Amino acid sequence: MTRAQLLDCGVDRRTLERWAASGRLIRAYRGVYAVGHTPADPISRAHAALLAAGPGSALAGAWALVLWGVWNRWAGQPELVVPEDRRPKGIVVHVAKTLRRSDVTLVQGVRVTSPARTLLDTAVRLTPRQRDRAVNDLRLRGKLTLPELEDVLARNPTHPAVTLLRPQLENAQAQPTRSTLEDRFLALLRKHRLPTPEVNVHIAGHRVDAHFADHDLIVELDGYATHGRRQAFVADRRRDLHILLATGKPTVRLPAEDLTDASIVRLGALLQTRMPRAAVR
Repeated sequence: MTRAQLLDCGVDRRTLERWAASGRLIRAYRGVYAVGHTPADPISRAHAALLAAGPGSALAGAWALVLWGVWNRWAGQPELVVPEDRRPKGIVVHVAKTLRRSDVTLVQGVRVTSPARTLLDTAVRLTPRQRDRAVNDLRLRGKLTLPELEDVLARNPTHPAVTLLRPQLENAQAQPTRSTLEDRFLALLRKHRLPTPEVNVHIAGHRVDAHFADHDLIVELDGYATHGRRQAFVADRRRDLHILLATGKPTVRLPAEDLTDASIVRLGALLQTRMPRAAVR
């Protein structure tokens, strides 16, 4: 609670000082007190930091990434964004005058920047692979849409993160990718200027990794963790046969270890032999 809240509740200043001296109130930040215990868990610390920063503040940066499930480790001091210059001690504060009401939401009772705004604020700290996964994982969990990301970038055209996140929009698929393996595959296709497939679409009742619709070809990317067991091996081949018999579309399987430039070049040669229907006409 804040000092002002305690006073509004009828606690006089002398009582407040006595409780603070006895440990009944524990100072978390200037003018902010924990009642009976030190705020040790991250969510409690975030609540205390927000009270200290005042109205309009929101959890941001690395702490927001954790709250949205992009990172898994709370580290350092709470990190907040505020609409005007307020800098309580013990809190990392960023002033963002372009912050809108739509850029802030509630998660576990904590005011936090939206996924799109969080990505804008943290893109420079993430590697290209981490940015790919952050955008796609948030889309998979229904926390982020591409129009939301586009809106944030459009409202902050001079932000340094725009050039880092713009490729996420330009290369986005209708369906988000589900693994770094799929991200690598699409990056290699772009590198060799090969057609971009649909990803994670359903064919004959089965979800496939990549579907080259114009070439009637399916590509499955096999990571050992999910495809290395005998049971999975047999199930995969049965599925490939079912799709082939139902649609006439063959499946090419690329093990993770073979996801190389050479393999992509060979795939390109195969696609060339299965020219798009439009080209045949």
